[in-house]
Amino acid sequence: MSDIIVCQQLTKQYGDHKVVDRLDLRVPGNIVFGFLGPNGAGKSTTMKLLTGQIKPTGGTAWVAGADVTRNSLEARRHIGYLSELPNFYPWMKGQELLELAGELFGLNPATRKARAKELLDLVGLTDAGQRKVGGYSGGMRQRLGIAQALVNRPKVVFLDEPVSALDPLGRRDVLNLLGNIRQEATVFMSSHVLADVDRVCDQVSILNRGQVIAAGTTTELKERNAISAIIIELDGNHNAAGRLAAAIQGESWLKNATTLDNGRLKVELTSENYMHEAGQRIPRLVSELELSLRSYQAVVPNLEDVFMQLLNAANEKAESQDTGQARVLG
Repeated sequence: MSDIIVCQQLTKQYGDHKVVDRLDLRVPGNIVFGFLGPNGAGKSTTMKLLTGQIKPTGGTAWVAGADVTRNSLEARRHIGYLSELPNFYPWMKGQELLELAGELFGLNPATRKARAKELLDLVGLTDAGQRKVGGYSGGMRQRLGIAQALVNRPKVVFLDEPVSALDPLGRRDVLNLLGNIRQEATVFMSSHVLADVDRVCDQVSILNRGQVIAAGTTTELKERNAISAIIIELDGNHNAAGRLAAAIQGESWLKNATTLDNGRLKVELTSENYMHEAGQRIPRLVSELELSLRSYQAVVPNLEDVFMQLLNAANEKAESQDTGQARVLG
């Protein structure tokens, strides 16, 4: 198979609750893949299934060609893993910790020593390798954690929220590192920091209630799902924006108009195709209403906007289905 990770109807159920619900997923090799979703969506459970830490209730998953649901030991030979909050022995030096990881993977002394030095250089910790881990900053510990996940030369590295607890400098260092790792292994990362995902991930999947609700490159998701909008700033107070909002209510291209702070108005369009028409009509209305236009800006959608839009739509659909089922049962 050409994809490095494949899930078919993967399911994990606890009692009556399906945490992962018939998940279908494909991840190509040698990319940085973002696995997104709100708390409770099933991201961490999916990662535990794919790393062989827990067994599925149903379905199948392959990692690097090995069936992790039936032969997790073989799959683990090709897997590296870093949990969200890794714990290391603070009295050990960085070099010693990586050599210990190498020993656990069965590497001989010379090989694990060489591999530890190689990885310290890769993650930018060459000078810190002979220092105790207890003195490392958060970003340094996270980079060391990524290094230990690479000791066995895995084909896939699973990173659970690798930047969530880091300051901006630490986040920058880790994100830069991820781009380098893709030369050696596929990176499968979960994250709530969507701006970082937008920056480093080649492809993403958005999970909600244990199912994928959207997948593709970040550019594709924004092009397919972003709402076209215009932010208009007027002189005056909230009333000025309210008057303009009332004046455009009858326009065919209007989806929604929301007054913001400082005399601003957000105009959402039914389609990007109406951007030119709205751009001609709105200034005329501003003039007719004797308002003063300070700025007019088309909104550039980001991944967070798309994420929230898709999530809200999926939740509304699920709630509608739940209500329908309740009526039938009633």
